[in-house]
Amino acid sequence: MPHLADPWLLLAGIILPLLVWRYVVLRRKGNGTLRFSSTIATEGMSTPWTVRMQHVLFGAKVAAAALLVIAMARPQRGIEEEQILAEGVDIMVALDASGSMAAEDFEPKNRLFVAKAVVRQFVEGLRHDRVGLVAFAAKAFSRCPLTLDYGVLLNILEDIRLGTIEDGTAIGNALATALNRLRQSQAKSRVIILVTDGVNNRGEIQPLDAARMAQALGVRIYTIGVGSRGTARFPVNDPAYGRMYMDLPVEIDEALLTRIAETTRGIYYRATDRPSLERIFQEISRLEKTKIETKSYTRYHELFPGLLLPALAIVFVAAAAEAVRFGKLP
Repeated sequence: MPHLADPWLLLAGIILPLLVWRYVVLRRKGNGTLRFSSTIATEGMSTPWTVRMQHVLFGAKVAAAALLVIAMARPQRGIEEEQILAEGVDIMVALDASGSMAAEDFEPKNRLFVAKAVVRQFVEGLRHDRVGLVAFAAKAFSRCPLTLDYGVLLNILEDIRLGTIEDGTAIGNALATALNRLRQSQAKSRVIILVTDGVNNRGEIQPLDAARMAQALGVRIYTIGVGSRGTARFPVNDPAYGRMYMDLPVEIDEALLTRIAETTRGIYYRATDRPSLERIFQEISRLEKTKIETKSYTRYHELFPGLLLPALAIVFVAAAAEAVRFGKLP
């Protein structure tokens, strides 16, 4: 927005109305230098255009003086810029892709489909946080390192399918794989979000050992148990009858998931449907807020040359015109 750097210099403009007043007074009194004994010979003659142009020249000089006064006040246009200093959070999502995630107790499809959709919403809500992805079943695989390129991560997330990893639930290995990605992180806040629906039954690393490693590294773990309570409908491919459904008991080791979270000062959550899973991720997002500092500054562009140059041009033209065509006789 335009403003004046030295507005007090506008006080010099007080002289302008005084100059106009002096000019008008002198014109009324008459300031000619030649005297005639009689003006009968000039009666009926129109005022020469050169006389009228003298008023124009005076007005031009007053306008030039006004431009000079404004130029001295240094008009500027400011461009406000904001620098964002963000202290992001590094987040690894460990997503269970074991066979039990095929249970269809989450609308509109199975647990894995809904979990992927909610993780997608979570990632799309991030701005300055790096996020990575681990998929696990009997083994754990780092599918995406920590990144700010959310589009790449979401494409990888979409490619996670049931049955592509040997079946089982290796929670300890999943946590250790995520920790390996966070080990070199310099972020002040480092987090693992573990999403699983089962009981640890595979892997070389015990979940509580992985939790203690996370505690030593200062990594917080949020654990989410995914699955309705009681029984859930599982699809079964029968050789004779094709695709069938069976109601099987939901087995989630909530005690283990609670201990993992508490060891690292995290929280254990239970998601029994899609809305509850969405609320859990929203709460984690609030708990792990990015610290953002903003620094605002204004860069100014000087505008006075655009006034000074026309003013000087007007003064030069007016002086030249007076000297050549409109000057007074001595």
